[in-house]
Amino acid sequence: MTFRTSLRHALAGALLAGLGLSGLAPAIAQAAAPQVRTQAPGFYRMMLGDFEITALSDGTVPQHMDRELQGAAPGQVEALFAGAHQTLPVETSINAFLINTGKQLLLVDTGAGHAFGPHVANRLVSNLKAAGYRPDQVDAVLLTHVHADHSGGLTLDGQPVFPKARVYLDRRELDYWSSDEARERAPAQKKPWFAAGRASLAPYAEAGRLRTFSAPAALFAGVTALTAPGHTPGHSIYALESRGQKLVFWGDLVHAGEVQFPVPSITISYDSDGPAAARQRLAAFADASQKGYWVAAPHISFPGLGHVVTDGAAYRWLPAPYSLAVEAR
Repeated sequence: MTFRTSLRHALAGALLAGLGLSGLAPAIAQAAAPQVRTQAPGFYRMMLGDFEITALSDGTVPQHMDRELQGAAPGQVEALFAGAHQTLPVETSINAFLINTGKQLLLVDTGAGHAFGPHVANRLVSNLKAAGYRPDQVDAVLLTHVHADHSGGLTLDGQPVFPKARVYLDRRELDYWSSDEARERAPAQKKPWFAAGRASLAPYAEAGRLRTFSAPAALFAGVTALTAPGHTPGHSIYALESRGQKLVFWGDLVHAGEVQFPVPSITISYDSDGPAAARQRLAAFADASQKGYWVAAPHISFPGLGHVVTDGAAYRWLPAPYSLAVEAR
């Protein structure tokens, strides 16, 4: 050690001692910043041909999938989630998807809004703004179905959240949720869903901005509505195509990817027709895996964008790789 180095150490020690801080030097060096404990804004962007796709998180909702999933062997649901390093209840994503075609701004589903209370979900609008858009810029909302976690975000305190948007849904879906007879036939726990769905749609209907279609139907350039009944009577999926690339918005064909990709026959209590929903899911898995197009799923872990591949006799989800390059791959 040189004389100068020794002198520097001696002077530093004397200074700390003079300030009464010599014993605190290690603590000062290791002082930690407070933990933040909030998540990043929930949006993720990619391009599909000429169309910009933005996945928007409305948040997550805890789900006891061991109670809600049906048709599984004893312990099978728990084992499949454990194999994915998840414990029950699981946090189920609620995703919506924004399409900027360059001419229209289209929103596929709206999240739950306040349907599950003030502290669950209800992040779609804030994430929409974080992504660089405003609710009043949305030209159309394409509903896959009227369950609260897909249509609840349409309104807030009875007022439309998307004041200029037209709302599109299958005619059979509207007829079902508008039917008092269907409500009376529904199980007791599902009866309140009818009032919630009607309330979400009401301001748009009153303003003349509710539109129905009979799928298959071309709604906009590159956007086609396809019928996929089972989860609900008028459940729809939407196919988006641009420059030879394709993305299909699945709606509620999948609720628990960790379980339903390996065992597509497993259904959920929210299905209005479980066997039909299972058939739609199996057909969608087979088509997506054979043709290799993109899939957007509301309840697969955010951002819910990826591909489906075969895995022996079953299927597997391949999430979109994170990329700073906003382009389809």
